[in-house]
Amino acid sequence: MISLLQSEWFKLRKSKFVFTAILLGPLITFFYALTLQPDKFGFEKIFLWEFLIAFTTLLYALHFLPLTTGILAGLICRYEHQNGGWKQLLAMPVTRNQVFLAKYTILILIALTIQLLYLLAIWTSGVLKEAEEPFPMMLLWKSIFGGWIATFPLLALQLWMSMLFKSFAAPFAVNVVFTLPAILAVNSEKFGPLYPWAQPFLMMYVSGDAENDIFFVPWEQVLTVVGGSFLIFFFGGLLYFRQKENI
Repeated sequence: MISLLQSEWFKLRKSKFVFTAILLGPLITFFYALTLQPDKFGFEKIFLWEFLIAFTTLLYALHFLPLTTGILAGLICRYEHQNGGWKQLLAMPVTRNQVFLAKYTILILIALTIQLLYLLAIWTSGVLKEAEEPFPMMLLWKSIFGGWIATFPLLALQLWMSMLFKSFAAPFAVNVVFTLPAILAVNSEKFGPLYPWAQPFLMMYVSGDAENDIFFVPWEQVLTVVGGSFLIFFFGGLLYFRQKENI
Protein backbone atom coordinates (compact mmCIF):
# COMPACT_ATOMS: atom_id res chain seq x y z
CA MET A 1 0.00 0.00 0.00
CA ILE A 2 2.89 2.36 0.78
CA SER A 3 4.34 1.79 -2.70
CA LEU A 4 0.95 2.48 -4.24
CA LEU A 5 0.64 5.74 -2.32
CA GLN A 6 4.10 6.78 -3.45
CA SER A 7 3.21 5.93 -7.03
CA GLU A 8 0.00 7.98 -6.90
CA TRP A 9 1.82 10.99 -5.48
CA PHE A 10 4.59 10.67 -8.09
CA LYS A 11 2.05 10.67 -10.92
CA LEU A 12 0.12 13.57 -9.42
CA ARG A 13 3.11 15.81 -8.81
CA LYS A 14 4.16 15.44 -12.47
CA SER A 15 1.17 17.61 -13.36
CA LYS A 16 2.10 21.27 -13.68
CA PHE A 17 -1.23 22.27 -12.14
CA VAL A 18 -1.10 20.38 -8.84
CA PHE A 19 1.10 22.78 -6.88
CA THR A 20 -0.80 25.74 -8.30
CA ALA A 21 -4.04 24.16 -7.07
CA ILE A 22 -2.55 23.55 -3.61
CA LEU A 23 -1.12 27.05 -3.17
CA LEU A 24 -3.74 29.19 -4.90
CA GLY A 25 -6.38 29.31 -2.16
CA PRO A 26 -4.01 30.00 0.77
CA LEU A 27 -2.04 32.59 -1.23
CA ILE A 28 -5.12 34.53 -2.30
CA THR A 29 -6.40 34.30 1.29
CA PHE A 30 -3.11 35.74 2.54
CA PHE A 31 -3.12 38.73 0.19
CA TYR A 32 -6.84 39.29 0.75
CA ALA A 33 -6.27 39.33 4.52
CA LEU A 34 -3.55 41.97 4.10
CA THR A 35 -6.00 44.27 2.30
CA LEU A 36 -8.68 44.02 4.98
CA GLN A 37 -9.02 47.03 7.29
CA PRO A 38 -10.88 46.26 10.53
CA ASP A 39 -11.68 49.88 11.33
CA LYS A 40 -13.79 50.23 8.19
CA PHE A 41 -16.00 47.39 9.42
CA GLY A 42 -16.27 48.67 12.98
CA PHE A 43 -13.73 46.24 14.47
CA GLU A 44 -11.12 47.32 17.00
CA LYS A 45 -7.54 46.17 16.55
CA ILE A 46 -7.74 43.95 19.63
CA PHE A 47 -10.22 41.78 17.73
CA LEU A 48 -8.04 41.52 14.62
CA TRP A 49 -7.72 37.72 14.68
CA GLU A 50 -11.49 37.20 14.85
CA PHE A 51 -11.94 39.73 12.06
CA LEU A 52 -9.40 38.05 9.76
CA ILE A 53 -10.78 34.56 10.40
CA ALA A 54 -14.39 35.60 9.79
CA PHE A 55 -13.80 37.47 6.54
CA THR A 56 -11.28 35.08 4.99
CA THR A 57 -13.47 32.07 5.78
CA LEU A 58 -16.21 33.59 3.61
CA LEU A 59 -13.84 33.61 0.65
CA TYR A 60 -11.81 30.49 1.31
CA ALA A 61 -14.28 27.92 2.67
CA LEU A 62 -17.16 28.84 0.36
CA HIS A 63 -15.15 28.97 -2.87
CA PHE A 64 -11.51 27.92 -2.94
CA LEU A 65 -11.60 24.85 -0.70
CA PRO A 66 -14.44 22.92 -2.44
CA LEU A 67 -13.33 23.99 -5.93
CA THR A 68 -9.71 23.04 -5.27
CA THR A 69 -10.69 19.56 -4.12
CA GLY A 70 -12.51 19.09 -7.43
CA ILE A 71 -9.42 20.07 -9.39
CA LEU A 72 -7.22 17.68 -7.43
CA ALA A 73 -9.66 14.78 -7.87
CA GLY A 74 -9.66 15.36 -11.62
CA LEU A 75 -5.87 15.46 -11.74
CA ILE A 76 -5.39 12.24 -9.76
CA CYS A 77 -7.22 10.20 -12.41
CA ARG A 78 -5.98 12.11 -15.45
CA TYR A 79 -2.91 9.91 -15.97
CA GLU A 80 -4.98 6.70 -16.01
CA HIS A 81 -7.46 8.13 -18.53
CA GLN A 82 -4.61 8.68 -20.99
CA ASN A 83 -2.92 5.98 -23.06
CA GLY A 84 -4.58 3.01 -21.37
CA GLY A 85 -3.29 3.93 -17.92
CA TRP A 86 -6.07 2.06 -16.11
CA LYS A 87 -5.16 -1.24 -17.74
CA GLN A 88 -1.49 -0.76 -16.89
CA LEU A 89 -2.29 0.08 -13.28
CA LEU A 90 -4.72 -2.80 -12.76
CA ALA A 91 -2.29 -5.24 -14.37
CA MET A 92 -0.06 -4.74 -11.36
CA PRO A 93 -0.46 -6.96 -8.26
CA VAL A 94 -2.92 -4.57 -6.62
CA THR A 95 -6.67 -4.76 -6.06
CA ARG A 96 -9.20 -2.17 -7.15
CA ASN A 97 -9.99 -1.52 -3.51
CA GLN A 98 -6.35 -0.63 -2.89
CA VAL A 99 -6.22 1.67 -5.94
CA PHE A 100 -9.36 3.53 -4.91
CA LEU A 101 -8.24 3.84 -1.29
CA ALA A 102 -4.75 5.02 -2.31
CA LYS A 103 -6.12 7.77 -4.53
CA TYR A 104 -8.57 8.86 -1.86
CA THR A 105 -5.89 8.87 0.83
CA ILE A 106 -3.66 11.10 -1.28
CA LEU A 107 -6.55 13.50 -1.80
CA ILE A 108 -7.40 13.85 1.89
CA LEU A 109 -3.73 14.33 2.78
CA ILE A 110 -3.43 17.12 0.21
CA ALA A 111 -6.64 18.67 1.56
CA LEU A 112 -5.06 18.67 5.03
CA THR A 113 -1.95 20.34 3.61
CA ILE A 114 -4.09 23.07 2.06
CA GLN A 115 -5.82 23.63 5.39
CA LEU A 116 -2.47 23.98 7.16
CA LEU A 117 -1.33 26.47 4.54
CA TYR A 118 -4.51 28.43 5.17
CA LEU A 119 -3.66 28.46 8.88
CA LEU A 120 -0.19 29.77 8.01
CA ALA A 121 -1.71 32.46 5.79
CA ILE A 122 -3.95 33.71 8.61
CA TRP A 123 -1.12 33.72 11.16
CA THR A 124 1.33 35.49 8.83
CA SER A 125 -1.16 38.15 7.79
CA GLY A 126 -2.09 38.83 11.42
CA VAL A 127 1.54 39.17 12.45
CA LEU A 128 2.22 41.58 9.58
CA LYS A 129 -0.81 43.62 10.59
CA GLU A 130 0.54 43.69 14.18
CA ALA A 131 -2.32 41.96 15.95
CA GLU A 132 -2.36 42.89 19.62
CA GLU A 133 -4.20 39.92 21.10
CA PRO A 134 -2.77 36.36 21.39
CA PHE A 135 -3.23 34.10 18.40
CA PRO A 136 -6.36 31.93 18.99
CA MET A 137 -4.60 28.69 18.18
CA MET A 138 -7.10 26.26 19.71
CA LEU A 139 -10.06 28.00 18.11
CA LEU A 140 -8.43 28.02 14.70
CA TRP A 141 -7.30 24.39 14.97
CA LYS A 142 -10.94 23.51 15.53
CA SER A 143 -11.83 25.43 12.38
CA ILE A 144 -9.01 23.86 10.34
CA PHE A 145 -9.85 20.27 11.21
CA GLY A 146 -13.57 20.88 10.89
CA GLY A 147 -13.13 22.17 7.35
CA TRP A 148 -10.85 19.24 6.54
CA ILE A 149 -13.36 16.64 7.74
CA ALA A 150 -16.09 18.43 5.78
CA THR A 151 -14.14 17.77 2.56
CA PHE A 152 -14.21 13.99 3.04
CA PRO A 153 -17.58 13.38 1.31
CA LEU A 154 -16.82 15.97 -1.40
CA LEU A 155 -13.51 14.30 -2.23
CA ALA A 156 -15.19 10.89 -2.34
CA LEU A 157 -17.83 12.12 -4.80
CA GLN A 158 -15.31 13.99 -6.94
CA LEU A 159 -13.06 10.93 -7.11
CA TRP A 160 -16.10 8.91 -8.21
CA MET A 161 -16.89 11.49 -10.91
CA SER A 162 -13.26 11.58 -12.04
CA MET A 163 -13.29 7.81 -12.52
CA LEU A 164 -16.61 8.01 -14.33
CA PHE A 165 -15.68 10.76 -16.80
CA LYS A 166 -12.57 10.70 -18.96
CA SER A 167 -12.71 14.45 -19.48
CA PHE A 168 -11.11 16.55 -16.74
CA ALA A 169 -13.67 19.31 -17.35
CA ALA A 170 -16.72 17.11 -16.67
CA PRO A 171 -16.15 16.34 -12.95
CA PHE A 172 -14.94 19.90 -12.36
CA ALA A 173 -18.12 21.26 -13.93
CA VAL A 174 -20.20 19.01 -11.66
CA ASN A 175 -18.33 20.37 -8.66
CA VAL A 176 -18.87 23.99 -9.75
CA VAL A 177 -22.59 23.39 -10.27
CA PHE A 178 -22.97 22.17 -6.69
CA THR A 179 -20.51 24.64 -5.12
CA LEU A 180 -22.21 27.82 -6.32
CA PRO A 181 -25.55 27.16 -4.54
CA ALA A 182 -23.61 26.80 -1.27
CA ILE A 183 -23.44 30.60 -1.17
CA LEU A 184 -27.24 30.67 -0.85
CA ALA A 185 -27.44 27.50 1.26
CA VAL A 186 -25.35 28.86 4.14
CA ASN A 187 -27.91 31.63 4.62
CA SER A 188 -30.74 29.13 5.00
CA GLU A 189 -31.35 27.68 8.45
CA LYS A 190 -33.25 24.74 6.95
CA PHE A 191 -31.30 23.95 3.77
CA GLY A 192 -27.76 24.93 4.77
CA PRO A 193 -27.20 22.27 7.47
CA LEU A 194 -28.29 19.57 4.99
CA TYR A 195 -26.18 20.64 1.99
CA PRO A 196 -22.80 18.85 1.75
CA TRP A 197 -21.10 21.68 -0.15
CA ALA A 198 -22.01 24.13 2.60
CA GLN A 199 -20.36 22.06 5.33
CA PRO A 200 -16.75 23.30 4.82
CA PHE A 201 -17.91 26.85 5.52
CA LEU A 202 -20.26 25.92 8.37
CA MET A 203 -17.59 23.82 10.08
CA MET A 204 -14.90 26.47 9.66
CA TYR A 205 -16.83 29.62 10.48
CA VAL A 206 -16.00 30.67 14.03
CA SER A 207 -19.34 31.40 15.65
CA GLY A 208 -19.58 32.57 19.24
CA ASP A 209 -22.99 30.96 19.59
CA ALA A 210 -21.65 27.55 18.58
CA GLU A 211 -18.18 27.47 20.16
CA ASN A 212 -19.23 24.62 22.43
CA ASP A 213 -20.46 22.53 19.48
CA ILE A 214 -18.06 20.17 17.76
CA PHE A 215 -16.58 22.05 14.78
CA PHE A 216 -19.09 24.88 15.34
CA VAL A 217 -22.04 22.72 14.23
CA PRO A 218 -24.17 20.23 16.20
CA TRP A 219 -22.74 16.73 16.55
CA GLU A 220 -25.86 15.30 14.87
CA GLN A 221 -25.10 17.37 11.77
CA VAL A 222 -21.55 16.03 11.58
CA LEU A 223 -22.78 12.44 11.84
CA THR A 224 -25.79 12.64 9.52
CA VAL A 225 -24.80 15.13 6.83
CA VAL A 226 -21.01 14.80 6.67
CA GLY A 227 -20.82 11.18 7.81
CA GLY A 228 -23.88 10.04 5.87
CA SER A 229 -22.88 11.71 2.60
CA PHE A 230 -19.33 10.36 3.02
CA LEU A 231 -20.61 6.78 3.29
CA ILE A 232 -22.85 7.20 0.24
CA PHE A 233 -20.22 8.85 -1.97
CA PHE A 234 -17.26 6.75 -0.83
CA PHE A 235 -18.88 3.33 -1.13
CA GLY A 236 -20.82 4.40 -4.22
CA GLY A 237 -17.56 5.30 -5.94
CA LEU A 238 -15.83 2.18 -4.68
CA LEU A 239 -18.62 -0.12 -5.91
CA TYR A 240 -18.64 1.62 -9.30
CA PHE A 241 -14.89 1.19 -9.64
CA ARG A 242 -15.01 -2.47 -8.61
CA GLN A 243 -17.80 -3.34 -11.07
CA LYS A 244 -16.60 -1.23 -13.97
CA GLU A 245 -15.38 -3.58 -16.71
CA ASN A 246 -14.12 -1.35 -19.49
CA ILE A 247 -12.33 1.35 -17.59
